[in-house]
Amino acid sequence: MERTYAGFDWDVANRAKCEKHGVTIEDIEHMFRRIVRIAPDPKHSLREDRFVAVGRSTEGRPLFVAFTVREKGGERFVRPVSARYMHKKESDKYEEAEGS
Repeated sequence: MERTYAGFDWDVANRAKCEKHGVTIEDIEHMFRRIVRIAPDPKHSLREDRFVAVGRSTEGRPLFVAFTVREKGGERFVRPVSARYMHKKESDKYEEAEGS
């Protein structure tokens, strides 16, 4: 998957869904501008390709984001679908994998 994007595709719906778990738009955009691990999410890819990404917030907290990529005017945009901070167990697993 190519990892160059023109920006982010935000609207009222996806902003509200991402912020519902206390994750800020700034944290999500920060995470995607850094090193993230991306994997396909076929379980939720019925109408379009979905992906999950894990990385860190602006404060360094492990973050999980479900997203898709949309093309507009020939450019690719990340469209976050939902976001949350990782639970302790997930965070520990992420920390372990990040260290290896």
